[in-house]
Amino acid sequence: MPFDVARIRQAHPALAEGYAHFDGAAGTLVAEPVARAVAGVLGGAVSNRTTAFAPGRRALAIVDAARVAAGDLLGADPAGVVFGQSATALVYTVARGLAGTWQPGDNVVVTRLDHDANVRPWVQLASAMGVEVRWAAFDPATGALPFAAFEPLVDARTRVVAVTAASNAIGTVPDVPAIAALAHGFGAVVHVDGVHATAHLPVDVAALGADYYVTSAYKWSGPHLAACVAAPSQWERTAVLKLLPSSDAVPERFELGTPSFELLAGFTAAVDFLATLDDTGTPDDAGTPDDAGVLNDAGTLNDAGTPDGAGVLDGATSRPRRERVLRSMAAVHSYETRLFERLLDGLRSMPAVRVLPAPAGGCPTVSFRIAGEDPATTAARLGDQGICVFSGDYYAAEYFTAMGLRETGGAVRAGIYHYTTADEVDRLLAAL
Repeated sequence: MPFDVARIRQAHPALAEGYAHFDGAAGTLVAEPVARAVAGVLGGAVSNRTTAFAPGRRALAIVDAARVAAGDLLGADPAGVVFGQSATALVYTVARGLAGTWQPGDNVVVTRLDHDANVRPWVQLASAMGVEVRWAAFDPATGALPFAAFEPLVDARTRVVAVTAASNAIGTVPDVPAIAALAHGFGAVVHVDGVHATAHLPVDVAALGADYYVTSAYKWSGPHLAACVAAPSQWERTAVLKLLPSSDAVPERFELGTPSFELLAGFTAAVDFLATLDDTGTPDDAGTPDDAGVLNDAGTLNDAGTPDGAGVLDGATSRPRRERVLRSMAAVHSYETRLFERLLDGLRSMPAVRVLPAPAGGCPTVSFRIAGEDPATTAARLGDQGICVFSGDYYAAEYFTAMGLRETGGAVRAGIYHYTTADEVDRLLAAL
């Protein structure tokens, strides 16, 4: 069955403004059911968490529903889902929580391919604890991050291996399961940055071998909220500074302060939306996913904090959400891969365009430069034509430094997302 991109685009009202969005790696447009879920909580009677009265119970239910949604998205235990304001903040939380056990002579392994959020926290904490930092290098000729780069680095004194599930700069997907198996063989913890990968690939944290896996919902049509998942037992071994009256329980002890209930409802709605991407039915009258946390037909939140029958595509609920997410994301990957090939073929056909190398089979993200033009100028000229791309290093500072491009403006980044069309790819290529 063809991927129904037209139906998906209808669920993103902002696309009606006419911009061609190749900027998804920096943040995607919010799906309408997500916005409705957020508004539903803001407009309803939701208090701080308590069992004493219904609005407090609704807050509890919203938090619980979001943890279950994260588990369904990532194949994780809901009891090990920690929410935070950003992936960067959560990596710092994990790094600080682990570093207290490090000793001089220990080492941590980071990569030259990762977003700085999965580099700098480890480097800074290693410096503070007198611990060695070891660097896994990518191949500049191919963009690959080979398993062989880790073999001489990981040993019995390695405490953490931090690696990306997919490069946000060039889309490379390293062999994380093999890297994790190597690390675990020496007793090291594996921290995986899944921010870029989650938007494009089915994710199973157990299959990856990730001890910690972090993702940001705004990279997959959700709100600005991040989640880090780990086994509850792993969180129990992770220290945290917290207020005296706040809970000592996992995962709550890592979520400092009162959470944003509206964003948590939006998180759940975004997972529900992702679970519908390969469905071929038609939306019901509500047009919103189950458990989105929106107002029900009576105009108030029910006691669970979720809508009554605010349905997904007809027939979709016959399959568990985890299964639907995996099916949808597999369909997304197939669709995006075909469209990305069209983009790459077009870019590579232009003599003045330098495409930065990346291995096949990665996420649909490309970095490039136009000969004789600063990347920021290229991005601005495309922006003048209503085409959204980013330029610079996109926080992949080590990658662009290693490529010798950071001091000269980095590159231009264009990415395919599941609401991108072939016409928009052709529009970008024509503009270039």
